[in-house]
Order: sequence, then structure tokens, then C-alpha cells
Amino acid sequence: MSVMAKTTKQTYIAVPSQAISSLSSSYLQSMILSPKKPFKSKNFCRRPNAWFFCIFLCSFVLTLKAWLNLDPLAPFSENPCGIQQPKSLTSSFNGFPRTNLLLQNKIKAMEGEQDEQSSEFWKQPDGMGFRPCLDFTAKYRRWSKEIVKNRKNYLMVVVSGGLNQQRNQIVDAVVIARILGAALLVPTLQVNVIWGDESEFSDIFDLDHFKKVLANDVRVVSSLPSTHLMSRPVEEKGLPLNASPQWIRAHYLRKFRRDGVVLLRGLDSRLSKDLPPDLQKLRCKVAFHALKFAPWILELGNKLTERMRSKGPYIALHLRMEKDVWVRTGCLPGLSPEYDEMVNNERELRPELLTSRSNMSYHERKLAGLCPLNALEVTRLLKALGAPKNARIYWAGGEPLGGQEALLPLIREFPHLYNKEDLALPGELEPFAKKASIMAAIDYIVAENSDVFMPSHGGNMGHALQGQRAYAGHKKYITPNKRHMLPYFLNNSLSEAKFNSIVVDLHRDSLGQPDLRTSKSGKDVTKFPVPECMCNGSTMNTSSL
Repeated sequence: MSVMAKTTKQTYIAVPSQAISSLSSSYLQSMILSPKKPFKSKNFCRRPNAWFFCIFLCSFVLTLKAWLNLDPLAPFSENPCGIQQPKSLTSSFNGFPRTNLLLQNKIKAMEGEQDEQSSEFWKQPDGMGFRPCLDFTAKYRRWSKEIVKNRKNYLMVVVSGGLNQQRNQIVDAVVIARILGAALLVPTLQVNVIWGDESEFSDIFDLDHFKKVLANDVRVVSSLPSTHLMSRPVEEKGLPLNASPQWIRAHYLRKFRRDGVVLLRGLDSRLSKDLPPDLQKLRCKVAFHALKFAPWILELGNKLTERMRSKGPYIALHLRMEKDVWVRTGCLPGLSPEYDEMVNNERELRPELLTSRSNMSYHERKLAGLCPLNALEVTRLLKALGAPKNARIYWAGGEPLGGQEALLPLIREFPHLYNKEDLALPGELEPFAKKASIMAAIDYIVAENSDVFMPSHGGNMGHALQGQRAYAGHKKYITPNKRHMLPYFLNNSLSEAKFNSIVVDLHRDSLGQPDLRTSKSGKDVTKFPVPECMCNGSTMNTSSL
């Protein structure tokens, strides 16, 4: 008996795409939501109905997408009603689709202005062609030969204060030795009573370099010769203010002839600032050439400089916000009533710490420009002058009263804020932990190498760097015009744009441009080296002793 297999014939119908697209949505919905018949997965692919359904579903989705121009971000679109704007008015900007072209152009213009302002901020002042110019007169050079041969007279000096006070006194000590025709013993650094730093000259400065640079000006010796060891040096109380070369010769040459050794203390700002041109040049030679930091200090300072510069230009700030600074200046930090009370109590206990103008109130000092800028004021000044938000800033100085809290306004606006502790690797600063002068020297090096420098207050470091940066080609140095700008800081009715414009105008001539000392009688030539120590072809120097 033969068994005959049943064969089922199936018929396929070609359906036009128009017919598919014309099917009603309710019918499609019923097809999709209708109960599914059980089937075996292994036979699914062999069923024509399944293929038909897949083809139909794909055609339907593609047709619907083309009609509605579906956008995956449509739920968050600017046009929730699906009304598409002309193609020319929509684009993508910084990852955000469909930004209006007008808004996009406005944003680009704002960014362009910010870039231009940022570029302007880093721009260096016009140095007007001034360069170092230390050409001593023939008379000076002839006398040098006699001075360096002198073996009879020796000048001993003891310098005090912080690093930059000591630098100033060392400069004057060399000049006084030259005036007297005496050899100079390596200056003794007095132990600082505040920081307890017992560093010697050779711990901070390169002694061999110091001697070599000054070999034709003053003979520098490390100790007294045997012929003078038993001599008891005549200790002088100190020079009067604005001591002239004539006064110095009249008072000390006789004592040299009698004793051979003279000891001087208290040289800080005693020697006249207005000396004959040759002696002014000698001041510059000592400050800018002879006083070089010791090799190990230079090495570490340069390492920190490289870390700051690794991502481009940087700003250096000298922030004077330590407790003793607020006490001595008669000013208040403005952090909180508690900190203000702390400063006032300290000042009442030690009224001798107030350096000057004790008859003025805090507000009078503030408006007169005699107070250090606090972090908020520094921040507003930098912003107004166009410092970019991503600027890298190195701050030098001691621990601010209030610690990190005192720096918060600056950190919020300029998050890339560092000091030497932030930049140093573990253990790098450890050998100098109790050496305040060496720590200050490291700050000095990083600040000197910066693209822009600004002090929050006057002081020896700021003055030294002002002269150093001028001598190096007039690198940008912002001198805050505190007396004129602070009233605008207190005016809350000014718009930010108006405030910025005023601040820029006030500082247009305070960015480190050449500033001739001839118009500043009584000012230190190491702060204003033009014209005695720098020339540009149009300046003529005549020198005499």
C-alpha cells in the first residue's frame, strides 16, 4: 500500500508599496497587538507570512520616518510641535543641535572678544629699546686699580631683615666699600628673630660668582688677614638717612686710618638714593649681576618654573595677607568680624608694630591706597584687566591670615592657583623647611620668570622684582593703582563692563613700561634702572665720583 504525501500549494501576491502605506493605522495596530499563535522557533524563518510581516513593518517604519523626519532628540527639541526651521538657520554648535545662527554668531563673537582680551593680557609692554648699559667712566676704572690693591682697610657689615631687605643692604654695603676704597668682608646675615633663619651668605647666594663679578670694583674677602685679626673693629651705630658719599668719607676714613676695620649695622635705606651715575651703575651691577642665588636654589626654582610653564604662560602674585602684615599696616583683612577683632587686639597689645600714620583710621588708610589688596580685590582687578579664567597663577608669600578661606575668592575665579608647596615633589622642600630666606628665594625665582607679575602691596620683594623685570627688558609688571581704583570697587551701581573699562584706563601706564628715575628723585635705581643703568641710544650718561 503506497502512501501519498499531501502537498500544499501556496500563492504569493505582489502588493504595491502605495497599498502598504495606505493601510490604516488601526489595522496595523490590530495586526501588531493581535494574539500571537504559538509556533516553533525553528520553523519561523520558513513561513512566508513571517517574511511578509517583516517586510511590511520595515516599509512602514521607513515611510513614517521619512514623513515625520524623526529626530532622536525630538522630545528635547526647541520645536516641540515638529515645525522644522529652514536648513540654513539650524546647525550644531559645541555639541548642541539646532542652535539659532544669530545666537551662534553672538557666542562666537563673545569668544573672539575673550580670546582677543586674553591675548592682550599676555602682551608685554613696549620697552622702547632700553637695554642694560653699565659703561663706567675712565675715572672710575682708573680708581678701581687702586682700590682692589688696598690691603689696609676692611669694611664689615651686618645685614638684617628678610631676604629682600638683606639684598638691598648688601647692595649698599658694596657701594659704601667702594666710596671708602676698602675691601669688603662677606656680609654677615643677622639671625632673623621672627623666622629663626640662621642661613649664611653662601647658603643663599653664589659667593664665588659674587666675588668674580665685583673683582674690578671692590675686593671681596671671606675673612680678615692675619695682620688685622687682633684689631677690634669700630662699630658704628648706623648711617643717617640719605647719607651722601661726602658724609661717609668725612666720618669713616679717619677711623680706617686709625683702626683698619670698621663694622656697620643698620644700613637699611640709609645710603642716599641719588648718587653720582657711576655709583648708581655699581648698585645695578650688584643687584642684577653679582647677587645670584646659590646653584641648588636656582635648580629648584627653575624646576618649579618649568612646572608652571608646562601648559603655557603664567601669572605670579605676591600676596601680602599674613597676620603681621595686617597688624603693621593698620588695615583689616575683611574676612569676618572675628579676624578683624583678632588683628585689632594684636595691634592694641603691640602698638609699636604699626609702621606709620597712626593717626589715620582703617578706612582712611584703605582709601589712601595704604592697605594690601585682599583676595577678592586681587580677583576683581585681574578679571578687569583681562586675565583669562584658565590662567595659571603662582602665588608667593607667607600663610594668609585665615588660611585657605582667605584665598577662596581667587580660587573660585581662577582655579589653577599654585604655590611652591603645590608644585614641589614630596621631599623637595624638606631641606629648607626652617630656612625662610631660601623659601623666599624660591618664590623670587618663580615670580621673576613669570610672564606677568603683580604684588598685592608694596614691599621689598615687589620693588626688587620691579627693577629686575625692567632690567630684563621691561617684562610685564602690574602696579595696582589702589588709591584711584578703590572708590570704584566700593561703587555697586557700576556695571561690570563699565567697571572693567575704568580699571583698564587707570592701569594703562602701570604695566611695566620704562619709567625714568630722573623724574623720581629719592627713588632707588634698582627699582627704576632707567636711565642710569639702561640706555636706548637716545639717552646719554655722564658719570663722576
